[in-house]
Amino acid sequence: MARKRDPQQREDGFHQLLPHAAEHLDELIERFEHEQDDHGLRCWLLELIAAAASPTALPILTAQLNGPDESLRDWAAVGLSKLNTPEARTLLWQARANGTIT
Repeated sequence: MARKRDPQQREDGFHQLLPHAAEHLDELIERFEHEQDDHGLRCWLLELIAAAASPTALPILTAQLNGPDESLRDWAAVGLSKLNTPEARTLLWQARANGTIT
């Protein structure tokens, strides 16, 4: 549904998947890594990855936290906050200290 032209169908698909993000994490990560054309879709995918709150997402969240895209950095920070592991907290602290996130 994420590729539908109808914005409401896209929104509905996102909200249907949100509570099940952890079940589909590997697929979400794969889609995120291959999506280059649709910035909004990349943001939604990273939001879903963040919602999964899984250590499996740590590498992609870390990469986006240090990336050039502010929107993706914000979603990466959300995901790391939800993950709430010592490593995730350290990454967030470093990003705040560097001024990468607020």
